Amino acid sequence: MNRLTSCVTPTGQFIYGIHKPRYTVANVRNNRKIEWLGHNTQGRPVDNSRNFPDGTLPIDEADWVFEIPNPLPFRGRTYINKEWADASATHPERIHLPAPESFSFSQLIDTANLPDTLIAQLPSPLQLALATSSTDPLDLIQLAELSCEFVKESDQQPTGLVYELHPNGQQNPIIHNHALFESVANNPMLPASYQRIMVLRPGAQGGSEIVGEWPHDEATHVYEYLRRNSYIAHGHYAANMGDNAVRYATGNLSLEDMTGLRHLYYQRTYLRLADELKIEYKQGQCRLEFSELEELRQKILATLQHQSSPFTATLWGWNYGFDYAPSGYRLHASHQQIHQQYALIPDQVPAYSGNPTSEHGSLPAYGCGDMVAASLEHYHREHNSEFFPDYINCIKNNQRMDDRADLESSLIVWQDQQVMLFVPKAQTSQWELQLITLPDRAGNICGNILEADSDMRHSLDLGILKAQQALSGLGARMVTSIEFPKRIDPDSDPLHHLLLAFLPRLPESPGAFSEAQLRFINGHYPEDFAAACRRQLFSTP
Repeated sequence: MNRLTSCVTPTGQFIYGIHKPRYTVANVRNNRKIEWLGHNTQGRPVDNSRNFPDGTLPIDEADWVFEIPNPLPFRGRTYINKEWADASATHPERIHLPAPESFSFSQLIDTANLPDTLIAQLPSPLQLALATSSTDPLDLIQLAELSCEFVKESDQQPTGLVYELHPNGQQNPIIHNHALFESVANNPMLPASYQRIMVLRPGAQGGSEIVGEWPHDEATHVYEYLRRNSYIAHGHYAANMGDNAVRYATGNLSLEDMTGLRHLYYQRTYLRLADELKIEYKQGQCRLEFSELEELRQKILATLQHQSSPFTATLWGWNYGFDYAPSGYRLHASHQQIHQQYALIPDQVPAYSGNPTSEHGSLPAYGCGDMVAASLEHYHREHNSEFFPDYINCIKNNQRMDDRADLESSLIVWQDQQVMLFVPKAQTSQWELQLITLPDRAGNICGNILEADSDMRHSLDLGILKAQQALSGLGARMVTSIEFPKRIDPDSDPLHHLLLAFLPRLPESPGAFSEAQLRFINGHYPEDFAAACRRQLFSTP
């Protein structure tokens, strides 16, 4: 029996399970320990007698639980508690996170007439908590001064960092507390003069070379950094908003910003493929214009019809949002300033066993889009139908799981002629959104960014921005975004659509044993979340 089932069906209707539990529990407890817990507001005692029942326990009316296979089986299953979801459907305002509260420790010091040096005397975990939560620049300046060494002018205004020269010739800033440094430097309320010195000025975060740029104008500015010794083999690139176009929140991100961030991704991918395929292009230290980018893309596609590239997959991701727990656990991105990362993945990687100098053939290099491709093959064998057309059909024909005709049933948040932004029926993050490419008028499908023409690239950029705006409007402050592309290979499935997922991290969903098993717990119906996102976009200018 096949256990990896999709909720997508060729009939155009999603399928899922509903657990309606009725069971009995044998009571094998030996003793009772009845204790007083307190009293209620009427003054009557409250004890724990309900925790020590006698006899067998009949469970006759446990909450229903929806079990929704993910459309892509490798992403597990989503479980929705009906009681929780019904409450969210009745009160849609529950689908929202509050903004951080304003907080000033310096004001508390003044009000309570405490020593001015109290922040410096706090234990490290409390300093770290203050660095991430304070909204008072005075607090943050003191913490910044404690975290590292500044170069200052005669008026005591900082102008740079003090660097330590090492015997090997390297120079590194003197940082006394790295976690505190990162936390305070990434707090948007730290004065810009400190932010620029500590993390935003090119070179402040290390020696990574700037190898691309979306030119600075009155609207935006983006740098492209090379991460040459990367955790991603063969290097990766980071497109960071410039220090003169600081963006800490997606609510401040414009379409021009997104165009710049994404243009550098498209450009770098096309340039690297052109180099591998020995395709000539305009040389010189300047970015490709839109028309030049499109011309190069078409040359690469034509060349790939008779020549293969060692790099056959793209990798793109965006960790939006930064936070540190007082315990020292970093909770999300390495820095708050909006940035995106990308790379090319080879088709094969040399294989070894024990001796790192002796090859034993090769292994397919991993790309997350490969799991989608495997799911497409599996779906076709099981249903003799094509997954993505059926998936899109199911989305368009969606029906609510609670059968309420008085509430909205659409999963679609926004769409144009090229792409569709929607809520997946089975969300792997409580607030997951997905963006999918749509067939063009000729029926052609974009499965990766090499197959994305100018119109498609614009729609992808706009769709990503819409997703982030909707999530930001609901209060999301940490969002992981990834793409599931098909391989850059003429033999790849022509019906493999490019799919992007946006995965917010919520305060009470840390990711624990359930998520490690790919069991994702949810407290709302996907249709209600889609409606909440549409309301955010409707209110966004």
